[in-house]
Amino acid sequence: MSDSKRTKSRLVADRRYGAKPAPPKRKPRKKTKRRTAARPKGVFGWLWFAIRWVLRLVWRTSVRITAVALIILAGGVLYYWATLPEVGDLFDGRARGSVTLTDREGDVFAWRGDQFGGVVHVGQVSPHLKNAVVATEDKRFYRHIGVSPRGIASAVRINLREGRGPLSGHGGSTITQQTAKLLCMGQPFDPNVWESERAYESECRSGSLWRKVREATYALAMEAKYSKDDILSIYLNRAFLGAGSRGFEAASQRYFGKSAREVNAAESAMLAGLLVAPSRYAPTNNIDRSRRRAATVLRLMEEQGYLSAAEREVATNNPAQLSPAAQRRAGAYFADWVMSEGPEFFTRNTTEDVVILTTLDQRLQRAAEEAVQVVFETKVREGSLAQAAVIVMSADGAVRAMVGGRGAQVPGGFNRATQAKRQTGSAFKPFVYATALELGYSPNDTVNDAPYCLNIPGSGEWCPKNYTNEYYGNVTLTHAFKDSLNIPAVKISESVGRDLVQRVARDFGIESALADSPAMALGASEATLLEMVGAYAGILNGGSSVTPYGLVELRLQGDDAPLMDTTGGIGERVINETAAGELMYMMSKVVTEGSGRRAAVPDRQAAGKTGTTQAARDAWFIGFTADYVAGVWMGYDDNTPLSGVTGGGLPAEIWRATMIRVHEGLPSRPLPMSTPAASQVPTPAPQPQGDKPRDTDLGEQIESIAEGIVNQLLRDLFGNR
Repeated sequence: MSDSKRTKSRLVADRRYGAKPAPPKRKPRKKTKRRTAARPKGVFGWLWFAIRWVLRLVWRTSVRITAVALIILAGGVLYYWATLPEVGDLFDGRARGSVTLTDREGDVFAWRGDQFGGVVHVGQVSPHLKNAVVATEDKRFYRHIGVSPRGIASAVRINLREGRGPLSGHGGSTITQQTAKLLCMGQPFDPNVWESERAYESECRSGSLWRKVREATYALAMEAKYSKDDILSIYLNRAFLGAGSRGFEAASQRYFGKSAREVNAAESAMLAGLLVAPSRYAPTNNIDRSRRRAATVLRLMEEQGYLSAAEREVATNNPAQLSPAAQRRAGAYFADWVMSEGPEFFTRNTTEDVVILTTLDQRLQRAAEEAVQVVFETKVREGSLAQAAVIVMSADGAVRAMVGGRGAQVPGGFNRATQAKRQTGSAFKPFVYATALELGYSPNDTVNDAPYCLNIPGSGEWCPKNYTNEYYGNVTLTHAFKDSLNIPAVKISESVGRDLVQRVARDFGIESALADSPAMALGASEATLLEMVGAYAGILNGGSSVTPYGLVELRLQGDDAPLMDTTGGIGERVINETAAGELMYMMSKVVTEGSGRRAAVPDRQAAGKTGTTQAARDAWFIGFTADYVAGVWMGYDDNTPLSGVTGGGLPAEIWRATMIRVHEGLPSRPLPMSTPAASQVPTPAPQPQGDKPRDTDLGEQIESIAEGIVNQLLRDLFGNR
């Protein structure tokens, strides 16, 4: 026990167990003033307040919009990234194939469709070509992410300065964006959606704002998935470079006859210069303009360090030269004709790459083109709009040369040799005389060239006239033919029967409609030059019909076995060989003594026939030697009459100039004609039944009736054979 006397505090139980301690005393809180925006004072204060408020609102809205736009952009990039195929699947995206046409020797002379020379990678092409493309189209290609804000701003500034809209004209597109456009952002051609490839490509190239946004998104996705060299390789293979060339390999082969791996600096600059406007700067259209553009590209290459000053000077002083095939541009009309005659699924609408071996002889083609040019330069007044067409053909119908008109040979242009149906005039008369000779008449038989009229039902009396408006009495068939007398031709046609003349003409290859009137004998019907030359080829080969053809063999590129062979040639016999030989004899007299003397070829026999239609709207000369048949037509596209031109004039001169060039180096061979025996006594040819010839006595009329009966029997036999 404690003995302390100190007073102790009393223990209180409720404090030890159940009582709650007293809460601590809180310190009193200091009163603070609530922060409020300072009330603006004065006009300027209120103005500054409004500006700050607007700026703050714009900033907050912009941040939100930008965030949303970035999310959408990222989603778009991710979507396109997921849909992009392997890079190798994007090199050749043509919706249709190409057609390469070679001449009879196998040398290329024309291309049609979308030419694709084969896949090339950026590491395989000439370094000059790669550098030229980058220097010209996108000098920061290897430094941007697919879109170049600096380039877009520069393009907008240039467009505004030139008075255009900000997105009109210069686009500021990078190579990646251009590639996205070439790929149409992954949307393939669908014939059920677009009317044509032209419409499809037009939409792919449209420059709307929304299209630009999608294009930029696709470009970013490409940059994320492919390397820079892969993107540039796609561009090099897909770019259109004029003359049907898709990709730089095809263009290099088309213009220079070499691979894109082999082009030098000057050639690379010319190819890269095509990107801005392929058709305008195509060297086959204007080589000087193309070279000026190439000089600009060479300057850009020097400025960007791809060429030294010395290298640029060498390239500028030695500009690119076109290959011989590109320089010639031969046979554009012929190529169009072959394309139109071949099967559509292998020509106009082919999805394969096709090679067609043709009958074209480029030496003969140049001969025909030079002849037209020389005659028009020396014999036709300057500025004349008169046109001419020429065809050179072998006796079996193989077309060796074709000129469809004067001026530039534009693929797809109007071909006057195959598409223009014109009245044939006296060039039709050989079929009248062929019918008579087949029925047994002789070139020495006579016919009375005298005033003659026919009553045509529904039209009244028709009286044909000779070109000279003179009459020559009794003349032989040869005389009437060589001087192209009209009255004898009508009399013979009516005598042997128009239906037989029509049949002979059709069998020889005149497919156009023939007039069922006496004027048919004078060439009132229309035909194409190709039909007429083909029919004359039948006379040269001894009287058998021919089908003109230009296609010899068609095969797929890379295959050896042809898919199809020749589509024409010699057909069935129309007249016997004796009649054909006699007709050739009569036609030779046209050249040596008659209306076609200006067509005479110095060192060999030739035969032919002139033709001039009413009011001289058309002038023809068609003829042959032992080696070739050729035909010339002259006239205006709008049927304006020719001034002072007949078939025996300028057409005969063009024919002669053509044939002289065609036969250079060929030995002279005689025509396979049959000369009538000199002792053969001429007999009068029959008068047509039913006519009323003037200045004839009763005996002549009786003789005419008797011979008419005999001829009717011959016609019956002819019709049943």
